[in-house]
Amino acid sequence: MNKGPYVEDIREKQPVEGLYLVRDKNNGITKTGKAYIALNLSDKTGLIKGRVWDNAEKLDPAFDQGDVVSLKAFSVLYQGEMQLNIHAISRTSADDADMRDFMPVSAVDPERCFADMQAHIATIADAHLRRLLQLVFEDERIAASFKQAPAAKSIHHDCLGGLVEHTLSVTRIIDMLAGHYETVNRDLVLAGAMLHDIGKIYELSFERGFDYTDEGRLIGHIVLGMELISEKIRLIDGFPPRKAMLVKHMILSHHGQLEFGSPKRPKIPEALLLSYADDLDAKMADFTQFISKEKRPESNWTGYHRLFNRYLYTGAIEKDVPPGADRGETPQKA
Repeated sequence: MNKGPYVEDIREKQPVEGLYLVRDKNNGITKTGKAYIALNLSDKTGLIKGRVWDNAEKLDPAFDQGDVVSLKAFSVLYQGEMQLNIHAISRTSADDADMRDFMPVSAVDPERCFADMQAHIATIADAHLRRLLQLVFEDERIAASFKQAPAAKSIHHDCLGGLVEHTLSVTRIIDMLAGHYETVNRDLVLAGAMLHDIGKIYELSFERGFDYTDEGRLIGHIVLGMELISEKIRLIDGFPPRKAMLVKHMILSHHGQLEFGSPKRPKIPEALLLSYADDLDAKMADFTQFISKEKRPESNWTGYHRLFNRYLYTGAIEKDVPPGADRGETPQKA
């Protein structure tokens, strides 16, 4: 069956016919009392909203969340976001399909990201922290999930491989900033950067779309990560209790504020630096992804971004590309 247009290629006011994964499905009632279905649909290039306005009650049994569906629709721009108004939809017999064709995939190679993280671990002088990181990331089951998992169900790095991409990015930011502040313990804050979201391998499911596990909804990735780290620390003879406490504090406080889900607010410099680096990387990813998705030749502005509460400018000066870089060549040093 023909895949049809990829999400990234869908433009306003065009008929769309193809295969997509139902990431989320919710039933609703309009103000006039008419039933409708709200969907989030995806393929490997991105996520798009869908709405079934007509015959919703009849079409509702034809598919479920997690199904690959065949649909016919018309694309419209609604409140600054592309949306499919769907008039025909049904599940397909695509159970044997490669789900990586229907779920967003990180643009960077997760294996290379993971290898880069291993290189950062090798630079840590503190033997206890280095051993902790080795025990976590040399665990084959943890490593496999870590390289596959998204960093979030939606908003930022919501793609296969997103967790290792985000974690490496935060680690690199921390490594750049740690040397700037004399009060910061580089080994401690780097360990926090690499471990801060490790609980997401248990918080999120990512086999057929992205969703929260029972553990994720009831406990959450912060506590799940704490439990994993505590388990590994117990395997290390002589791990100093005070050092263990500081590592755990960084995990517990990395969302920065109580209202953002942190059980604790940062109370050491390393935890403060981590919380800002984590927030910066998440917001930059969401910001730049929205600009890329919304960039149109007829306007220098995106639609309205509800999280940032503003329109974003798409006409910024692009950085120069070194000669040969567009052909995949490595620029030579002078």
